[in-house]
Amino acid sequence: MNTSSKLKKLLNGNKSIIVPGVHDPMSAKIFQDSGFDVLFAGGFSLSASTLGVPDIGLLTMSENIERVKRITSHIDIPLIADMDTGYGNPINVIRTVKESINAGASAIILEDQSWPKRCGHMEGKSVISMEEHVAKIKAADYARKNSDLVIIARTDSRGTHNLDEAIKRGKALEKSGADVIFIEAPQTEEEIKTIGKEINKPLLINLIEGGKTPSLSINEFESLGFKIILHPLTSIFATAYSMKKLANHIKSNSTTKNYNEILDFNEFEKVVDLEKYKELDSQFLI
Repeated sequence: MNTSSKLKKLLNGNKSIIVPGVHDPMSAKIFQDSGFDVLFAGGFSLSASTLGVPDIGLLTMSENIERVKRITSHIDIPLIADMDTGYGNPINVIRTVKESINAGASAIILEDQSWPKRCGHMEGKSVISMEEHVAKIKAADYARKNSDLVIIARTDSRGTHNLDEAIKRGKALEKSGADVIFIEAPQTEEEIKTIGKEINKPLLINLIEGGKTPSLSINEFESLGFKIILHPLTSIFATAYSMKKLANHIKSNSTTKNYNEILDFNEFEKVVDLEKYKELDSQFLI
């Protein structure tokens, strides 16, 4: 069973899927080894780790695809890839879908922001018309053909308009060929519950520490039809926090002595599978 089929099987189950964000092959391997069933590569974490910039439309499609390909080549569980706006009109979306499949993505998210896009929990966004976005999702459905790629249709219209507009777009996207509907950045528990009641297809909820959306219990999310519980930035927030803490310690003490919040050499060797490469050495090197 390929990874897209694995993801579809999980979506057809009764349980919600907890999906952490990752930003490179090492972070993906760590979360896979910790037992997660699905991972996510998002625009903000890839923009930060690739370019050192925020999620404001500076990451190109080719840079995004390259990072996705590097991640999928080191894991054997599904990866959901954030493909922003599809990088153009429906014809561009067709290429983006094909590139995503070739890169090993199990699912892609396509949003209705106008370019340059922004993180869904930022201000200053704008969106294209509902009709334009529906056309993009139809193009994505066409482009995936016989693959099992999961299409997640996202609308940011809650932030640019209101919840009624977001629900209206969500219902239109249900009929466009999308497998999962993602209404970004609901701002209250009541809004989350309204989305769950109004949208019939599986839903994705995006939970960012310090963001706009509150969290519910896993049981509440499941009862409302939220099949994907996404924590897109937690791991890169934790990575940045740890590095800042280490940097301050070394700057203040001129040594790493007594800084114990790290893996040691042997533990890190396990993270990067050194033993596997030693075995290959012994098998092939003369």
